[in-house]
Amino acid sequence: MALFSRKDDSSTPAATPEPEGEEEVLHVTRAYTPAKGKATPKRTEAQRRRSQPPPSNRREAVKRAREKQRAERAEAYAGMKAGDERYLLPRDKGPERALVRDIVDSRRTVGPYFFGGAFVLLFLFQVPDYRIAMAANIIWFLLAFAVIVDSFLISRTVKKMIQERFPKTTQRMGGLYMYAIMRAISFRKLRMPKPRVTIGASI
Repeated sequence: MALFSRKDDSSTPAATPEPEGEEEVLHVTRAYTPAKGKATPKRTEAQRRRSQPPPSNRREAVKRAREKQRAERAEAYAGMKAGDERYLLPRDKGPERALVRDIVDSRRTVGPYFFGGAFVLLFLFQVPDYRIAMAANIIWFLLAFAVIVDSFLISRTVKKMIQERFPKTTQRMGGLYMYAIMRAISFRKLRMPKPRVTIGASI
C-alpha cells in the first residue's frame, strides 16, 4: 500500500473560466443597442443614400451638383430675408444692427422720396422754360435738405437707444449711423433683411 495516493483529476471536468471582459462587453453592447423600430443615425443616412442612386455619368453628377447649389442659395436667400443670423452678411450681424434696422423700419424716411423726386426732376431740368427749371432746382435742394435733417434725427435716435440697451457695445457709433442712413434712403421693399416691424411700431 502506498503511503501517499495521487488523486486522479482527469475524471473531474475542469471549469471553463469565462473571459474577464465578457460581462462588460455584453453590458456595453446592450447600452448601445437602439430601441426596436428606431434606426441609428448612421443607418438613416445610409438609407437616404441608397434611396438616391449614384449618378450614372459625369453630366448627371454636374446636374445634381448644380441643383444642390441652387437649393443652398435659395435657403441662404430666404434666411437672409428673414434675418436669420446664420445667413446674414457681416455688415448685418449683431443685435445692435438688428436694433438699428428696427429703428429705421419703424418710421417713414425721406430718402425714398428724394430719389423718386430726383427722377422726376431730371426731366424738368430739360424743359427750356427757366421758371420750371428754377422751380425744379428749388425742389431738389429742399429734398436734399430734408434728407440731411432726417438722417440727423435717425442718428440721434440710434445713439440714444444703443446707449440705453447696449451700454457696453464695441460697435463704432459712426458705423451704426452710416448703416442706418444707408437703410433709410433705400426703398422699404428693397431693404435686406426685410423689415420685421411695421411703420409706427414701438421699438
